[in-house]
Amino acid sequence: MAYRKVVLVPGNGGDGEIRDFNWYGWLEKQLGKASIECVMQSMPDPYYARSNIWLPFMKNELKCDEQTVILGHSSGSVAAMRYCEENKVHGLVLVAAYSSHLDDETEKASGYFDAPWQWDRISANVKWIVQFASKDDHLVPIDEQTLVSKKLNSDLRLFNGRYHFCDANFPELVKVLQEKR
Repeated sequence: MAYRKVVLVPGNGGDGEIRDFNWYGWLEKQLGKASIECVMQSMPDPYYARSNIWLPFMKNELKCDEQTVILGHSSGSVAAMRYCEENKVHGLVLVAAYSSHLDDETEKASGYFDAPWQWDRISANVKWIVQFASKDDHLVPIDEQTLVSKKLNSDLRLFNGRYHFCDANFPELVKVLQEKR
């Protein structure tokens, strides 16, 4: 069965209209052209992205369910993985994913890194996982990103020159979402 919608969970730090950040608004337009529903809302607690706020928001407001592909970017990918420890979704797309607080005080306070990762549960609760990583990401070391891929056995799409994937467009992402329909 095909998925019904893509839900974007953005990285932290973006206060304001979500469509104005990175490739997010561009993605919504591209998916609309392909008749794929794309759900995105400005997240509550945008600077700290605390798990006790974001995870219930994903369930109750964004309505992430078994017909949803969750697309997480940066700290949004961390939230997506934690969400999938307890909830089934159709697919998971991780962009600049990581599994440690990276010695960052905001990340430490988020709550995502207080418990061990349940990698097997994440994998069991999704039909497929695609991951995008860039070797020259200045915020998330490539070793962090490849560790996530190894633990989840994701379909890793490795790039150079994409840094933290903060470009205005992201055609490779659209292609994956179209192929997985």
